[in-house]
Amino acid sequence: MSPARAMGGFTLVEMLVTVAIVAILAMGAVPFAQLASQRVKESELRTALRQIREAIDAYKRAHDDGRITRRADVSGYPPSLEALAEGVPNAKPEGPRRIVFLRRVPRDPFHPDRAADPARTWGKRSYDSPWDAPREGADVFDIYSRAEGAGLDGVPYRQW
Repeated sequence: MSPARAMGGFTLVEMLVTVAIVAILAMGAVPFAQLASQRVKESELRTALRQIREAIDAYKRAHDDGRITRRADVSGYPPSLEALAEGVPNAKPEGPRRIVFLRRVPRDPFHPDRAADPARTWGKRSYDSPWDAPREGADVFDIYSRAEGAGLDGVPYRQW
């Protein structure tokens, strides 16, 4: 045995083979990490949509029940997403003075600007706009994500 081999070091070929194996394993792990990240964002999107839509429905029920002051020229849906979190005056004497429907407005997880106001990250559909061409108006009947692309199930995020 040569003195260099007796020292127990690695040869250049052994090091190159090891680096190549680690690189191949890393290339296989990157798509799984991206997939996991997309799944987390989709889960957050699904949760945020559910929370906001439930708050919109609760606002409409409160309006229909007379707990929110009724006006003839409004649909009964909230005027903005901020109104869900800020609350509205309770029209009935019993109960709290303000009715709050959301603790905070969640952010669209796919919106690129992380510093943007959460209510501004969503697309809003007014009650008087058609379902296939949503547009903003005097109230918020529904919301949708403005994100381009589709989910892992193939459905575009705008249609969730």
